[in-house]
Amino acid sequence: MKIAVGSDHRGLEFKKQVIDMLKGKGYDVQDFGTFSEAAVDYPDIAAAVSRVVADLQFNYGILICGTGNGMCIAANKVKGIRAVICWDTFGAQRARQHNNANVICLGAERGISGMEDVLQTFLTTQFEGGRHQRRLDKIRDLELS
Repeated sequence: MKIAVGSDHRGLEFKKQVIDMLKGKGYDVQDFGTFSEAAVDYPDIAAAVSRVVADLQFNYGILICGTGNGMCIAANKVKGIRAVICWDTFGAQRARQHNNANVICLGAERGISGMEDVLQTFLTTQFEGGRHQRRLDKIRDLELS
């Protein structure tokens, strides 16, 4: 499974922890930046990660900023992206089961505690399809309008 990861300067240290954790579990991870504490604009990182996920070059994306909010807003502007913010395993599970979310956004200011379980749940939960696909089709239609 290929995972694209990116953060702004506020999420840099958190991102490093996430990447180490994912690599330790055997995931194929690519870091899309930022690589220093110099200020960057989070929409640029969100776009880079979201585009490779939308193009199916990567299975999932993980985006990190101070709160997760800015990354989530920016990522959802890319056609084909269903980005979510998840703080617990229940939210991560439902995001995959019902929304077929393909990008998870995290807030570094909340800390790494509990995030291993949240990410593992997000990355291993399958989309249920069925009635949920009909709703995703409507979201796709919104992107085209």
